[in-house]
Amino acid sequence: MNTAMTREALEQILDQALQDVTERTAGVCLRQDDQPPGEDLCTVHITFDRGFNTSLTLCADKNLLARNSFHEEAVSLEDLEEFSKEYLNVLCGKVTGAMYRATQIPAHFGQPTFYHGRYEPEGQEVQFILTYSDEHSEGAQLIHHVPCSQEDGTVLDET
Repeated sequence: MNTAMTREALEQILDQALQDVTERTAGVCLRQDDQPPGEDLCTVHITFDRGFNTSLTLCADKNLLARNSFHEEAVSLEDLEEFSKEYLNVLCGKVTGAMYRATQIPAHFGQPTFYHGRYEPEGQEVQFILTYSDEHSEGAQLIHHVPCSQEDGTVLDET
């Protein structure tokens, strides 16, 4: 049996989770904004491999992640990668909890993968993008992907 969550409900869950996790882990308040991230980007991607057949991609200015994770301008790429992966793990943990409360569907996500630059997963299309910036006008986008064949705007249970 398929159980759906509306796009609007999922957007709200993702936005609230991102706001909470960012403030708690980095002490930074992100605001929704229309300005996409710049050119010096990194991306962390994670797939929900049970419960929901979707994935999330966090694409952000490297300076935003470095400054907000370590409160420093100069951070090694290895440290940036580790922080970014852990940040997305924490974010997805919060998201799966909220999704379970809303749908009663247990979800599981795989290991996050880090990329330099922008990454687009194969076989999936963008369902929606939440765009943010910090007080330094550094940007981030949280992108929700669905399988290419899904067109109705719902997230389906694949259990």
